[in-house]
Amino acid sequence: MTNEINPFAVAPALMKNWQRTSIAIASSLEPSLIHLVEIRASQINGCANCLNLHTTYARENGETEQRINLLPAWRDAPCYSDRERAALGWTEALTRLSEGHRHDTAYEALWSHFTAEEQVKLTLMINIINGWNRLAVGFRLWADPAEVEAAAKAAV
Repeated sequence: MTNEINPFAVAPALMKNWQRTSIAIASSLEPSLIHLVEIRASQINGCANCLNLHTTYARENGETEQRINLLPAWRDAPCYSDRERAALGWTEALTRLSEGHRHDTAYEALWSHFTAEEQVKLTLMINIINGWNRLAVGFRLWADPAEVEAAAKAAV
């Protein structure tokens, strides 16, 4: 027998604030970039729930199957801009902190394509998706994208 927790049921006020913060941060940069970051971090973290959600949202917002499918090989795929590559490199560096703190190359690329303010926004976004991954994996969450979208609209 497993005990499962629905964080939205047991800590509704905190989860609503977390969701509001997530929405605010996600809307601070271009949606296509945010989708790539969310998907890539979720791939690294093995979060099926977040992969399902964010690939669905990315498709709904015009992202192509090619770009979604090639994300694990973004360094070699010609379909990403230099700005997207910088964001994906930074995403991997921060998501894989436990593997070592060698992120100088990613940080240099970040400075080439993002203002200081955008770097903070992107870093917050990476923290948000990693947090969602940990909630979903930790509590074995699975949510339908339409239900999440409705809850997100209600949280605003």
